[in-house]
Amino acid sequence: MSEPLTDADRLAKLLHGRHAAVLILTSEEDYADRTVRDAAKRVKRKLCTWSAVGGARDPSTINLDGASLKDSEHPAAALYHFARAIDSEKLCVLYDLIGHLHDARTLRAWRELVRRAGEVGGTVILIDHADDVPAIVRAECTRLELSLPEELEIERLLRAALRRLHVEHELDIKLTKSQFSVMVRNLLGLSRRQCEQIITDAVAIDRVIDESDIAEVVARKRQLLHQDGLLDYVQAPVSLDEVGGLVHLKAWLKKRANAFKDEAREFGLTPPRGVLMLGVQGAGKSLCAKAIATAWKRPLLRLDPGSLYDRYVGESERRLRQALKQAEMMSPIVLWIDEIEKGFASAASHSNDGGLSQRMFGALLTWMQEHTRPVFLVATANDIDALPPELLRKGRFDEIFFVDLPDEETRKKIFEIHLTKRKRNPKEFDLAALSRASEGYSGAEIEQAVISGLHESFSTGDPLKTESIVAALRHSPPLSVTMRERIEDLREWAKGRCVPAG
Repeated sequence: MSEPLTDADRLAKLLHGRHAAVLILTSEEDYADRTVRDAAKRVKRKLCTWSAVGGARDPSTINLDGASLKDSEHPAAALYHFARAIDSEKLCVLYDLIGHLHDARTLRAWRELVRRAGEVGGTVILIDHADDVPAIVRAECTRLELSLPEELEIERLLRAALRRLHVEHELDIKLTKSQFSVMVRNLLGLSRRQCEQIITDAVAIDRVIDESDIAEVVARKRQLLHQDGLLDYVQAPVSLDEVGGLVHLKAWLKKRANAFKDEAREFGLTPPRGVLMLGVQGAGKSLCAKAIATAWKRPLLRLDPGSLYDRYVGESERRLRQALKQAEMMSPIVLWIDEIEKGFASAASHSNDGGLSQRMFGALLTWMQEHTRPVFLVATANDIDALPPELLRKGRFDEIFFVDLPDEETRKKIFEIHLTKRKRNPKEFDLAALSRASEGYSGAEIEQAVISGLHESFSTGDPLKTESIVAALRHSPPLSVTMRERIEDLREWAKGRCVPAG
């Protein structure tokens, strides 16, 4: 199998194809700059550059002392010069130009440059961090998305960073080869700059790097993912014993626990790709996602569809692609899309969002069909009517589970779990009475009854008793009563269409 193309390979291909304008949106300008220079060298192009600070630099007219062209700090002046100087041997690289393109004169100068580049076989490259790209600029550019570093590159980055830090101030390196590999794998999904910064932070104070720093790396990675706002680490239960009920789901997971191994492929199996969880609100769909991550001992990442939407044209789709790419780089993982109908509901109807929901939904379906990395998708939904029919088609998911309200035995187990979690001995409570009193209640509602009983006991100074929890249940009617008709409709729809999770 041939090795995947590097970013410089892909850019060189665009240059060979005489693309007049290429857009690189990134926060890693140094890496983008190295990629461009590497590609330019391969295709034997001369680099012309411009920035608001450095002005325009053109190798054919530059002064011997390396100074930029006179009065070229203003972008319109630089673009005017490049439009007359560009030819098939030149590559014009413009840094942070997008913010200036909202000026009509500068935009006009840029369009003249791109038109001229197309005529003579030259190329203009925008390297920028800004998201508010004018529509005409986006339309005239070929987008090059830079990849996140793979495992081998992260290993090289870390080794280089540690060597540099050791030269600056001696380090005590106490990592075995396997521990170093674990650290490398835990950095997958982050940018090159983030990887280098995390390893620098790990040794900044004690000048030691050892096994304890692996936990620090994981913690810093979670922090960075939360900052991006696209993916969130979710803490899953340590054991499936902490998850009440879901017997059919647990059996399904157990049968497929080894389906990701090479032996399964040789046997003729393909790895499971995902499940859709439908059901009553609060009945435990979120817990199902955590149960899957726990059963297969994989990290659980949550994607909030609402965080993807952006006011700039094309940016929402980019954020979705970025989130999915990041998830793939961090594989093997379980990717949880919570309340998927809220993010893609408009795709099921004629919406007034200019087709954005349909495009986003189409991008998700394409990824579900084509991704090759071990990312297992868990989608949860409350409202079946809001889901696009295409999502429910056979083959999109390995299975569609229906999560109903817990039965009597499951309710006992849920009470036992939540009482134990709050340092109470379940044997001191009448679990059978609690189970009978909570008929029609969801797992979330049962948990709230226990918490409410604790508040009551704390305020009176009395110990928590069965009676106080039963009283809390009676004072708070369940969703199955307040929304009886809707829940009955959902149950009726699920018959014959879904596998019961419990």
